[in-house]
Amino acid sequence: MTTSTTTTPTTPTSAPPAPAPPAARRSRRPGWFGALLLRLHFYAGLLVGPFILVAAVSGALYALTPAIEQVVYRHELTAPVTADRIDLAEQTRIAVAHVGDPGATPSAVRPAPGPGTTTRVLFAQDGLGESESRAVFVDPGTGEVRGDLTVYGTSGALPLRTWLDQLHRNLHLGEPGRLYSELAASWLGVVALAGLGLWVQRVRRSRARKDFLRPARGRRGYRRLFGWHTSAGFWVLLGALFLSATGITWSQYAGGNVDALRGALDGGTPAVDRSLPGAGAAPAGDHAHHDGGAGAGAGPVDPALFDAVLATARTVNVNTDLVEITPPSGPGEAWVVQEIQRSHPTEVDAVAVDPETLRAVHRVDFSGFPLAAKLARWGIDAHMGSLFGLPHQIALFLLGSAIATLVVLGYLMWWARRPTRARGLRGGTPPERGVLRGAPWWGVAAVLAGAVAVGWWLPLVGWTLAGFVVLDVLLGWRAAVRPPAAP
Repeated sequence: MTTSTTTTPTTPTSAPPAPAPPAARRSRRPGWFGALLLRLHFYAGLLVGPFILVAAVSGALYALTPAIEQVVYRHELTAPVTADRIDLAEQTRIAVAHVGDPGATPSAVRPAPGPGTTTRVLFAQDGLGESESRAVFVDPGTGEVRGDLTVYGTSGALPLRTWLDQLHRNLHLGEPGRLYSELAASWLGVVALAGLGLWVQRVRRSRARKDFLRPARGRRGYRRLFGWHTSAGFWVLLGALFLSATGITWSQYAGGNVDALRGALDGGTPAVDRSLPGAGAAPAGDHAHHDGGAGAGAGPVDPALFDAVLATARTVNVNTDLVEITPPSGPGEAWVVQEIQRSHPTEVDAVAVDPETLRAVHRVDFSGFPLAAKLARWGIDAHMGSLFGLPHQIALFLLGSAIATLVVLGYLMWWARRPTRARGLRGGTPPERGVLRGAPWWGVAAVLAGAVAVGWWLPLVGWTLAGFVVLDVLLGWRAAVRPPAAP
């Protein structure tokens, strides 16, 4: 007898979930463009960050110097208010006597702009740097010499502000040092735009979008640093782009491109014509200045003309008390009265005056400037904190401090992501290489075209970007040939 048993197959009541396909697991990772932005933001921030940090800190301090000057140089800048006022001719003679050189010729005079302030009589002498003058500060009421300092540029910066300005501009290294500030200004905008692209991508993928506008609470370590860096970066973005765009106008290479573009668009800044009608070309050597002075090439200057020329300018287009009166620099040239009010409303009108007839021979009005020239003037003055007084200067100080903080936060994030067993100064692992391998052909072409365009407009970005690529290739080659670590 045989017995047969029948087995019935059983079906499990619940099957384990199937693993997600690779494409689904990668759906939350950024695409090739986001990965490219991340790599650019990382390497630029890591390698150019020190330059941006120094520029931001020195710029923030410079923004406050106009107010600091009023305290540090109070004796030179102010004078007791009196009912009497000495004319500019006598103030000029007092300044010349103080200099101690009977042949000294003032290169310019800046009359006291209001009660309780001093007149500046400027002299150009040997031993001074470019755009520097010796300024004798005279009390317009009593004729007392209140000070004798070196001043710089159209802004009339005093020694403290000049020192910070040169630190911000060239690290006190002269022309070679200007490369640092151009590098910082050029890359600041690139890093900010790359950060904006990353910010937009992460906001679109995140459910807690408000965390990208203010730091999330309760986070520690890297996530806390990331929250501060991301949210602060959003709020300073426009300010950083503005400082970058206006900063390159002073630069050596990118600034030349800006000047060429303005010239092509007929947007250059008009200059007053100093030549007198009927005056011939000056003989060779007639423009040699006494002690390097700006006014000595025309021979002795009659101090009485300072008052007379200013009176003529007042009848033409000079209607502010912040002015500079410049004697001719050679025969056949007119005197010039230039408004120097950089605060709002901008007053930079100028008039050329014939010293023989005391008639205006040429004038330039800010209202007639091309739009590009007006924007350039306002941009520079806004960059320097001149437009809106102390509130403007405080805002620039906070902006510069915020940019410096972002750089520091970036380095702290890099350090926080270092391998747990890392020793020494080894930082975090950079974003993965080869981000363009998965890009379409048109994406690669667009990236290359954009890199060429940016490198042409901002040459230091182009050169350093090429250096980054070479460095990245070398690091990749080193990693490929290095033998694997022993287990």
